[in-house]
Amino acid sequence: MSKAKLAKIIGQPWLLLSAGIVLGALLIMGIRFATYHVDDVHYHANFAVYINGQPEKFSDPQYYSEIEMCTASKEIIPSQRAHMHDNINNVVHVEDHSVTWGQFFTNLGWYLGPDFIQTANGTLYRENGADKLNLMINGQDYSGLGSFANRVIKDEDKLLISFGDASQSQLQQEYKAIPATAHKYDIEKDPASCGGHVGPTMRERMNHMF
Repeated sequence: MSKAKLAKIIGQPWLLLSAGIVLGALLIMGIRFATYHVDDVHYHANFAVYINGQPEKFSDPQYYSEIEMCTASKEIIPSQRAHMHDNINNVVHVEDHSVTWGQFFTNLGWYLGPDFIQTANGTLYRENGADKLNLMINGQDYSGLGSFANRVIKDEDKLLISFGDASQSQLQQEYKAIPATAHKYDIEKDPASCGGHVGPTMRERMNHMF
């Protein structure tokens, strides 16, 4: 085929249009491949519980999720949505959307109500006279609001639950004693993650292209 004839064929509008469509499709597929990400959730919050002036240590192993449980399946179960790891008793690992403080404590076997808190061994602390259920989050007083258990845990929240006859100065001391480590855990790789910090696989990227 002569060069003139080949140039004439290449110059045909339908061929240029087809080439443009192919190149455009390849460009879109490349962008989808490069920018695809899995919508994993993994962030952290800090908290502490005081009962009659004594901090709850959450020393029982039942309060902590094991790495094996988190990596065994991609299907997330309630206890994986918000939990603690590695015997660190002041950090909540949140690994799903719209997880509430009430759900987190339920995962620990504790129950948080509008005027009471119940421990995993069934001990009930209910407001009575001077004994109050005091709730403070991010420096603000949420005591007596009733619906606090339904509040969604937010990234880097800092929660104090203190039951008893505590003065405002005591509550402030208890709140200030809570470590502010959530941000540190946010930016570190967490080997015990049930969700986040795991990138999409090659197969997931390829499927997303089409």
